[in-house]
Amino acid sequence: MLKKYFEPGALLSFPAYRNLMISGILTTVAMSAFPIALAVTVLDAGGSATTLGLILAARVLSGVVMAPIGGVWVDRLPRKTILILSDGFRAIMGSVVIFINPENISMIILGAIVILMGISDAFGGPAAGAIIPSILPDHLLPSGNVLRGIALKGSTIAGPGIAGVIVVSLGTHATYIATSFFFLLGAALLIRIDEGPVVANPDKKNQFVEEMREGLRVVWYYKWIAAMILMASVQLMLVIGVEDVLLPVITKRDFGTASVFATSAALFSAGGAISAVICIKSKVKNPGLVSVVVWGLFILAPLVLAFPSSKSIIFIAYFAAGFSVGPWEAFWATQVQREVPAEYQGRVFSIDYMGSLGLMPLGMALAGPLVNLFGERPLLIGVAVFHLIVCAVVLLVPGVKEMKSSRPPYSSIGEQSQA
Repeated sequence: MLKKYFEPGALLSFPAYRNLMISGILTTVAMSAFPIALAVTVLDAGGSATTLGLILAARVLSGVVMAPIGGVWVDRLPRKTILILSDGFRAIMGSVVIFINPENISMIILGAIVILMGISDAFGGPAAGAIIPSILPDHLLPSGNVLRGIALKGSTIAGPGIAGVIVVSLGTHATYIATSFFFLLGAALLIRIDEGPVVANPDKKNQFVEEMREGLRVVWYYKWIAAMILMASVQLMLVIGVEDVLLPVITKRDFGTASVFATSAALFSAGGAISAVICIKSKVKNPGLVSVVVWGLFILAPLVLAFPSSKSIIFIAYFAAGFSVGPWEAFWATQVQREVPAEYQGRVFSIDYMGSLGLMPLGMALAGPLVNLFGERPLLIGVAVFHLIVCAVVLLVPGVKEMKSSRPPYSSIGEQSQA
């Protein structure tokens, strides 16, 4: 039955796409396993919620700061080269932790390691989004993005599970070794990809700063893209940033094990994968409307942490909350790839990364102080309410419901004044 998917012209008949997807699976397993080991390392060393928040924020912040630079290079160089270097660098940084004595671990050293990994994220993330139109025909972009998204979502299920098993049975150092191996194997699979020539706009002056500015102009030209990036930015700061820090803190404190944290993360990813499959099989007229409305389900995560009565309820809530991200997996990347000209996609995806995560480090860093100021339960309830309000407001922006602009495609000549 699987044979038809490998027939000429079918999605999996493209070797470059197969290699990219398998590589993405391996690196996503590594990326989702690493924070589990990191959180356990920090908490076992006596770190507080504030310490963990600052370290987690350091990786995101470094990626955000470097994202505009990464986006320009993604549009200049072969995107597979960027991906290979990014994965290789992450493997090196992850393996460094192996040589640190867990009994005398320095939070500053851990922070430096995750900062460097965050820099590699700023290059790898935009490259992964921008390379797909170079290796697949246009009519296969929706299914290609969704299948890859589902595969990566499955990897985020496996990652925390693998990390949880290794941490409990072999310790955190073994988990770091496993993540480095996955990064290296993922990089090796990309070597044989042929993405064709680098797309460039011959009418632009080759000025680095100007190229970064033009990326911002492109995003602003497509108002629905700008609105959705802004929405994600404030929600990641005040909702996901707080939830990311408090999930491991609350579950380990109340249940005495890191397995609840890992299992919750895995179930969240499982819900997202199922939701993405449902979306791609459904005929959706307004993908933006569906994405934003379903995104509201994420409030289940902070609400269940506000009332952590049992492990089973937390697992059910996180599985249901995972459905909130499925529509984004199904629709977002494809609509951006279709709306934005190829020569700007690296910068647009980098601004998406930068804008979406720009304020998240602040939310992570403030999670501990906010808990001290308001208390865990009032804070978690408050961010859940805030999440719904922002979802409602963004639907008022023209083009958001359809994920489509009524304006012609952006062009570097003559369009800037209209943007």
